[in-house]
Amino acid sequence: METALTRLVGVRHPVVQTGMGWVAGPRLVSAVANAGALGILASATMTLDQLRAAVREVAARTQAPFGVNLRADAGDAGERVRLIIDEGVRVASFALAPSRELITELKEAGVVVIPSVGARRHAEKVAAWGADAVIVQGGEGGGHTGEVATSVLLPQVVDAVRIPVVAAGGFFDGRGLVAALAYGAAGVAMGTRFLLTSDSTVPDAVKARYLAATVKDVTVTRAVDGLPHRMLRTELVDALERSGRARALLHAVRHAAGFRRLSGLTWRRMVRDGIALKHGKELSWSQVLLAANTPMMLRSAMVDGRTDLGVMAAGQVAGLIGDLPSCAELVEGVMAQAGQIIGGLAGIDAAMPG
Repeated sequence: METALTRLVGVRHPVVQTGMGWVAGPRLVSAVANAGALGILASATMTLDQLRAAVREVAARTQAPFGVNLRADAGDAGERVRLIIDEGVRVASFALAPSRELITELKEAGVVVIPSVGARRHAEKVAAWGADAVIVQGGEGGGHTGEVATSVLLPQVVDAVRIPVVAAGGFFDGRGLVAALAYGAAGVAMGTRFLLTSDSTVPDAVKARYLAATVKDVTVTRAVDGLPHRMLRTELVDALERSGRARALLHAVRHAAGFRRLSGLTWRRMVRDGIALKHGKELSWSQVLLAANTPMMLRSAMVDGRTDLGVMAAGQVAGLIGDLPSCAELVEGVMAQAGQIIGGLAGIDAAMPG
């Protein structure tokens, strides 16, 4: 299926695997790329050396295009941009809107720039700065999320910009792809659906927790880092919501120290990143500190398998997923179902009286 997205990035299918921290590593990304979709490597939880090694591992596993997700507000964002340029990465995606300067640097090097946005005004801004496409995530999406449903946000953005729009938030099968295309999108991006594949390195016990979840088991909470965060509701989430601010801050300081050791960041760099995170948002310093919770609490579940100590970011579609296909099987199934639906619609059109 050819769309503006497939032509832009050079993949066979208009499907994107999002850059999920601790989840979207070389094995998953290369499996997605080999399946004909666009895999995106998550870099926010990696040092520069780890990122370089991960990029080279993906390149050794696949000849297909892939991308790297970057934190636009990170203090070393410029260094990471130069790394992916030097390594010949095809796509740079951003969790937050990148600066005009970063977009220009990437585009001049031939890298396709695809920021993720959660509002029409953000899409308009990055489009004006030269972004090649945007991923638009509605409130159904996992992780940090907004309040506007995909079915409302997507047509707003499609009507507002003249670059390819990729729909995210609530997608897991071929029906969703056809619906997104009908809205005017050029493809869909999926996170939770790719997390729940046999190629994902997430521990089996964690995958089992996702598979057992119902739609009502997915919630939005501010208890982890002070920002709206969609995840599975667990005993830990309930406990965090009951705990007071002082106790939450104590946990945040401990997790910040742990993340500093893992990431290799200095306290000065972490403070600088915190200031960048605070910039443009009405966040208190306590909320900025609480944001240090997120990487370590996600790691506890996604790497260590500790569902009792970690949090599990999840889109609402987690309650609809009940299997663990390979990435190849998943993408093939999505495209086959989409093709059948489109073919059926064409049949309906042919049968309509002229």
